[in-house]
Amino acid sequence: MSASRCKGESQLDARAMRCQGRCRVAQTSEKLYAEACRLIPGGVNSPVRSWRSVGGEPVFIRRARGAEVVDARRPGLSRFRGSWGPLILGHAHAARDRALVERAKAGTSFGAPTALELELARLLIEAVPSLEQVRLVSSGTEATMSALRLARAVTGRDTIVKFAGCYHGHADGLLVRAVPERSRSGAGQPPECRAPSPH
Repeated sequence: MSASRCKGESQLDARAMRCQGRCRVAQTSEKLYAEACRLIPGGVNSPVRSWRSVGGEPVFIRRARGAEVVDARRPGLSRFRGSWGPLILGHAHAARDRALVERAKAGTSFGAPTALELELARLLIEAVPSLEQVRLVSSGTEATMSALRLARAVTGRDTIVKFAGCYHGHADGLLVRAVPERSRSGAGQPPECRAPSPH
Protein backbone atom coordinates (compact mmCIF):
# COMPACT_ATOMS: atom_id res chain seq x y z
CA MET A 1 0.00 0.00 0.00
CA SER A 2 1.45 3.39 -0.94
CA ALA A 3 2.08 6.12 1.63
CA SER A 4 -0.33 8.48 -0.15
CA ARG A 5 -3.09 5.87 -0.04
CA CYS A 6 -2.45 5.27 3.67
CA LYS A 7 -2.61 9.01 4.27
CA GLY A 8 -5.93 9.21 2.37
CA GLU A 9 -7.30 6.27 4.34
CA SER A 10 -6.38 7.89 7.66
CA GLN A 11 -7.96 11.18 6.58
CA LEU A 12 -11.16 9.31 5.76
CA ASP A 13 -10.93 7.45 9.09
CA ALA A 14 -10.54 10.75 10.96
CA ARG A 15 -13.69 12.15 9.34
CA ALA A 16 -15.58 8.93 10.10
CA MET A 17 -14.44 9.02 13.75
CA ARG A 18 -16.03 12.45 14.24
CA CYS A 19 -19.48 11.05 13.48
CA GLN A 20 -19.16 7.65 15.19
CA GLY A 21 -20.17 9.11 18.53
CA ARG A 22 -23.55 9.99 17.03
CA CYS A 23 -24.08 6.54 15.44
CA ARG A 24 -26.37 4.23 17.40
CA VAL A 25 -26.13 1.16 15.15
CA ALA A 26 -23.49 -1.54 14.92
CA GLN A 27 -20.59 -0.97 12.54
CA THR A 28 -20.29 -4.29 10.69
CA SER A 29 -22.26 -5.19 7.57
CA GLU A 30 -23.75 -8.28 9.27
CA LYS A 31 -25.03 -6.29 12.25
CA LEU A 32 -26.17 -3.41 10.06
CA TYR A 33 -28.07 -5.84 7.83
CA ALA A 34 -29.79 -7.45 10.84
CA GLU A 35 -30.85 -4.00 12.04
CA ALA A 36 -31.92 -3.03 8.50
CA CYS A 37 -34.15 -6.12 8.28
CA ARG A 38 -35.90 -4.92 11.42
CA LEU A 39 -36.39 -1.35 10.12
CA ILE A 40 -36.67 -1.65 6.31
CA PRO A 41 -38.72 -4.19 4.30
CA GLY A 42 -36.22 -6.70 2.90
CA GLY A 43 -33.41 -4.90 4.71
CA VAL A 44 -32.64 -2.68 1.69
CA ASN A 45 -34.23 0.31 -0.06
CA SER A 46 -33.77 -1.07 -3.56
CA PRO A 47 -33.96 -4.65 -4.87
CA VAL A 48 -30.60 -4.26 -6.63
CA ARG A 49 -28.98 -3.85 -3.20
CA SER A 50 -30.27 -7.20 -1.92
CA TRP A 51 -27.60 -9.78 -2.69
CA ARG A 52 -29.42 -12.79 -1.21
CA SER A 53 -30.89 -13.78 -4.58
CA VAL A 54 -27.36 -14.23 -5.93
CA GLY A 55 -25.89 -15.86 -2.84
CA GLY A 56 -24.73 -13.01 -0.64
CA GLU A 57 -25.68 -10.24 1.73
CA PRO A 58 -25.64 -6.48 1.08
CA VAL A 59 -22.42 -4.59 1.69
CA PHE A 60 -22.81 -1.50 3.87
CA ILE A 61 -20.55 1.37 2.83
CA ARG A 62 -18.54 3.28 5.44
CA ARG A 63 -17.02 6.02 3.29
CA ALA A 64 -15.57 6.75 -0.12
CA ARG A 65 -13.20 9.06 -1.98
CA GLY A 66 -12.56 9.05 -5.72
CA ALA A 67 -13.01 5.50 -6.98
CA GLU A 68 -12.25 3.89 -3.59
CA VAL A 69 -15.13 2.67 -1.44
CA VAL A 70 -14.55 1.15 2.00
CA ASP A 71 -17.27 -1.11 3.38
CA ALA A 72 -18.22 -2.14 6.93
CA ARG A 73 -17.75 -5.85 6.33
CA ARG A 74 -13.97 -5.77 6.08
CA PRO A 75 -12.71 -2.37 7.24
CA GLY A 76 -9.80 -1.21 5.12
CA LEU A 77 -10.85 -3.22 2.06
CA SER A 78 -11.42 -0.98 -0.95
CA ARG A 79 -13.86 -1.63 -3.74
CA PHE A 80 -14.40 0.24 -6.97
CA ARG A 81 -17.93 1.45 -7.70
CA GLY A 82 -19.57 4.47 -9.21
CA SER A 83 -22.95 4.31 -7.43
CA TRP A 84 -24.06 2.09 -10.35
CA GLY A 85 -22.81 4.64 -12.87
CA PRO A 86 -23.61 8.28 -12.12
CA LEU A 87 -20.52 9.36 -10.15
CA ILE A 88 -18.44 10.41 -13.12
CA LEU A 89 -16.08 12.46 -10.95
CA GLY A 90 -15.90 9.81 -8.23
CA HIS A 91 -16.87 10.08 -4.57
CA ALA A 92 -16.24 13.21 -2.50
CA HIS A 93 -14.77 15.21 -5.40
CA ALA A 94 -13.61 18.52 -3.86
CA ALA A 95 -14.80 20.92 -6.58
CA ARG A 96 -18.19 19.22 -6.88
CA ASP A 97 -18.61 19.15 -3.10
CA ARG A 98 -17.91 22.91 -2.88
CA ALA A 99 -20.51 23.53 -5.61
CA LEU A 100 -23.05 21.34 -3.79
CA VAL A 101 -22.53 23.23 -0.53
CA GLU A 102 -23.02 26.57 -2.31
CA ARG A 103 -26.13 25.28 -4.09
CA ALA A 104 -27.59 23.89 -0.85
CA LYS A 105 -27.54 27.40 0.64
CA ALA A 106 -30.15 28.40 -1.96
CA GLY A 107 -32.26 25.25 -1.54
CA THR A 108 -31.94 21.77 -3.02
CA SER A 109 -35.35 20.47 -4.12
CA PHE A 110 -38.39 22.47 -5.09
CA GLY A 111 -40.79 20.19 -6.95
CA ALA A 112 -40.87 22.88 -9.65
CA PRO A 113 -38.77 23.82 -12.71
CA THR A 114 -35.47 25.68 -12.25
CA ALA A 115 -33.09 27.55 -14.54
CA LEU A 116 -30.29 25.11 -13.60
CA GLU A 117 -32.15 22.13 -15.08
CA LEU A 118 -32.41 24.04 -18.37
CA GLU A 119 -28.65 24.58 -18.25
CA LEU A 120 -28.09 20.85 -17.70
CA ALA A 121 -30.51 19.92 -20.49
CA ARG A 122 -28.70 22.31 -22.84
CA LEU A 123 -25.31 20.81 -21.96
CA LEU A 124 -26.57 17.25 -22.58
CA ILE A 125 -28.12 18.13 -25.94
CA GLU A 126 -24.94 19.90 -27.05
CA ALA A 127 -22.78 16.96 -25.92
CA VAL A 128 -24.83 14.22 -27.62
CA PRO A 129 -25.69 15.09 -31.23
CA SER A 130 -28.59 12.60 -31.48
CA LEU A 131 -30.48 14.21 -28.57
CA GLU A 132 -33.26 16.58 -29.51
CA GLN A 133 -34.81 16.83 -26.05
CA VAL A 134 -34.15 15.27 -22.64
CA ARG A 135 -36.27 14.28 -19.66
CA LEU A 136 -34.30 14.54 -16.40
CA VAL A 137 -35.20 12.00 -13.72
CA SER A 138 -33.84 10.89 -10.37
CA SER A 139 -33.49 7.13 -10.86
CA GLY A 140 -33.06 4.36 -13.39
CA THR A 141 -36.60 3.19 -12.59
CA GLU A 142 -38.00 6.60 -13.55
CA ALA A 143 -35.90 6.62 -16.71
CA THR A 144 -37.15 3.17 -17.76
CA MET A 145 -40.78 4.09 -16.99
CA SER A 146 -40.46 7.29 -19.05
CA ALA A 147 -38.90 5.34 -21.95
CA LEU A 148 -41.74 2.79 -21.83
CA ARG A 149 -44.39 5.51 -21.79
CA LEU A 150 -42.74 7.17 -24.79
CA ALA A 151 -42.46 3.85 -26.66
CA ARG A 152 -46.14 3.08 -26.04
CA ALA A 153 -47.16 6.54 -27.26
CA VAL A 154 -45.09 6.26 -30.45
CA THR A 155 -45.94 2.63 -31.31
CA GLY A 156 -49.49 2.40 -29.97
CA ARG A 157 -48.54 -0.97 -28.41
CA ASP A 158 -48.98 -2.03 -24.79
CA THR A 159 -46.70 -5.08 -24.69
CA ILE A 160 -43.11 -4.74 -23.49
CA VAL A 161 -40.22 -7.21 -23.61
CA LYS A 162 -37.85 -7.56 -20.67
CA PHE A 163 -34.98 -9.91 -19.91
CA ALA A 164 -35.85 -12.68 -17.43
CA GLY A 165 -33.53 -12.69 -14.44
CA CYS A 166 -32.53 -9.04 -14.93
CA TYR A 167 -33.41 -5.92 -12.99
CA HIS A 168 -34.92 -3.13 -15.10
CA GLY A 169 -36.34 -0.93 -12.35
CA HIS A 170 -38.65 -1.07 -9.35
CA ALA A 171 -42.02 -0.84 -11.13
CA ASP A 172 -44.39 -3.84 -10.98
CA GLY A 173 -44.21 -4.70 -14.67
CA LEU A 174 -40.42 -4.54 -14.59
CA LEU A 175 -40.00 -6.72 -11.49
CA VAL A 176 -41.56 -9.78 -13.14
CA ARG A 177 -38.89 -12.51 -13.11
CA ALA A 178 -36.28 -10.00 -12.02
CA VAL A 179 -34.41 -12.68 -10.03
CA PRO A 180 -32.54 -15.47 -11.84
CA GLU A 181 -34.60 -18.70 -11.81
CA ARG A 182 -31.92 -20.78 -10.08
CA SER A 183 -31.73 -18.41 -7.12
CA ARG A 184 -35.42 -17.88 -6.30
CA SER A 185 -36.30 -18.26 -2.63
CA GLY A 186 -40.04 -18.16 -2.01
CA ALA A 187 -41.28 -14.63 -2.52
CA GLY A 188 -37.77 -13.44 -3.32
CA GLN A 189 -36.84 -12.52 0.23
CA PRO A 190 -35.11 -14.52 2.97
CA PRO A 191 -37.51 -15.42 5.84
CA GLU A 192 -35.83 -13.04 8.33
CA CYS A 193 -36.42 -10.07 5.99
CA ARG A 194 -39.98 -10.73 4.86
CA ALA A 195 -42.57 -8.16 5.86
CA PRO A 196 -44.90 -9.46 8.57
CA SER A 197 -48.22 -10.86 7.34
CA PRO A 198 -51.18 -8.47 7.85
CA HIS A 199 -53.30 -11.47 9.01
